[in-house]
Amino acid sequence: GLFLAADGKPLPHYSKAKSESALSRFLNISNWSTRKLIYHLRQQALEQINSHCPLGRKAFLQVIIDLTTLEKCGKFKGLNNLISVYNGRRGFHIVILYLVVGKWRIPWNFRVWRGKGTASPAQMALRMVRNLPKDFTKKFEVKILADTAFGTKDFINGIRKLKYHAVLGIGCNRKLINGTPVKLLHRRGRQVQLVGLDFPVTLSWYYFKRENGQFVKRYVISTKPIKASTISWWGKRRWLS
Repeated sequence: GLFLAADGKPLPHYSKAKSESALSRFLNISNWSTRKLIYHLRQQALEQINSHCPLGRKAFLQVIIDLTTLEKCGKFKGLNNLISVYNGRRGFHIVILYLVVGKWRIPWNFRVWRGKGTASPAQMALRMVRNLPKDFTKKFEVKILADTAFGTKDFINGIRKLKYHAVLGIGCNRKLINGTPVKLLHRRGRQVQLVGLDFPVTLSWYYFKRENGQFVKRYVISTKPIKASTISWWGKRRWLS
């Protein structure tokens, strides 16, 4: 539940109830049927979310996508095809998709990144978004929230084809079609066209406070034209939810 909470502190060493090694052993050994467990939890989740149907305009269905690393040390013969190195960290790299509607915040799906030469985290995330139940998503206004790891051109184009609205983080070195990096822009709320995209997006940014007290400037785009302050608010929701 710790790394599925989507509160910006997903690593096992943040747990106050169990040690990091105890959590690691729990994740390594399971005697239950994972497929049956997932099916049962999804049925319960759908019932809970479908119960949240307020009168008036469609409610927002926030689809939050996160990449979490469970670090591993040593050799594990049975896990050789699951443990890899990503951004200098060795262990399980799990792409998790959460659904947030009203007071409900529910982990819906996950995939394990298996290293270079396999589907990227962004590709796996797009597949999970495509597989969301259509009769379910029609009831809500779907909004995709994800950080820089998923701000690739293929992911953005794929979300647009699905006709979903996305608020995504991008790196400061992303360039416009005229070659200008976004870090050189000084006005939030501009309609810009990034390299690799055939449509304009709205650019904004906000300052994220790290645990050491330092603030980091994070760039965020919206595939739908909205105010810069609204884009920044939704961008922060990715970390606060």
